[in-house]
Amino acid sequence: MDARVITFAAPGDPSVLRLETIELGPPAAGEALVRQSAIGLNYLDVYHRSGHYTLPMPSGLGSEAAGVVEAVGPGVTEVQVGDRVAYAGGAPGAYADLRNLPAGRLVKVPDAISDEQAAAVLLKGMTVEYLLNRCFAVQAGQWVLFHAAAGGVGLIAGQWGKALGARMIGVARGTVRCQQALAQGYEVVIDRASEDVGERVKALTGGAGVPVVYDSVGQATFEPSIDCLAPRGTFVSFGATTGEVPPVPASLLQHRGSLYFTRPTLVTYTAKRAELDASAAAVFAMVADGKITVEINQRYALAEAEQAHRDLEGGRNIGSSILLP
Repeated sequence: MDARVITFAAPGDPSVLRLETIELGPPAAGEALVRQSAIGLNYLDVYHRSGHYTLPMPSGLGSEAAGVVEAVGPGVTEVQVGDRVAYAGGAPGAYADLRNLPAGRLVKVPDAISDEQAAAVLLKGMTVEYLLNRCFAVQAGQWVLFHAAAGGVGLIAGQWGKALGARMIGVARGTVRCQQALAQGYEVVIDRASEDVGERVKALTGGAGVPVVYDSVGQATFEPSIDCLAPRGTFVSFGATTGEVPPVPASLLQHRGSLYFTRPTLVTYTAKRAELDASAAAVFAMVADGKITVEINQRYALAEAEQAHRDLEGGRNIGSSILLP
């Protein structure tokens, strides 16, 4: 059967993306054929398209989507035809209307969650789940500093942290983004375009600093992040939208107060099926209970993937964005 997919033959700017129609065969052993109704847009996709993360060429793009199982291959027991499912991670290729996927990486979507919500929240939500629950276990009453607070991950983190009882400090750029983050769980949002992040954090914490900083911005915020940490604090670098952080010598961690530095990935934290199921279930439960509101502020047709990337890379998006096949 025919499938509409976004592909690219070489890394580059958004103009390299092409909409093609390909012949898609039946699902192989262990696979399920999913007709996708909503596709998540993530900054990871920019890393893949630009060549920041290397992929074999030519390649598909995209790491999460939701839809309905239309067929299953031999040996599949995890899902059946008619199940509503979603996935996050694995080989890029989510920018499509039909896709064969490993059934073992699909999670069932509860009735209380729409396909659009699932596609917009699963990857970002599981990222927040492992960051706040497992990478550094945030406790009630703790100050937490989270960069890119108005992004898709950041808005979920503000709400999740508030639900844990943490005192969330967000960092964003510009009045509109700061207001958006304040409405989604952050106690304080610092405008990095006009304020000194380190000075504000020290003032808020009585000079103590914060026990953890979550930073997906990278190079531009590395020094302020380190300056904000309390002794024995943890710096969690989980992205690099402005470039990779500089090399971190052990002596830096020593002299800044016996700090911890980690560069985690969702792949590692959901590698086992039990971890994947538990993380996805936690995300869906937070949404169903109203503790997380999924802010889908941009919707694009599949054919508009190039423009979606231009907006995402240009910092014009607030909250989550999805593609609609």
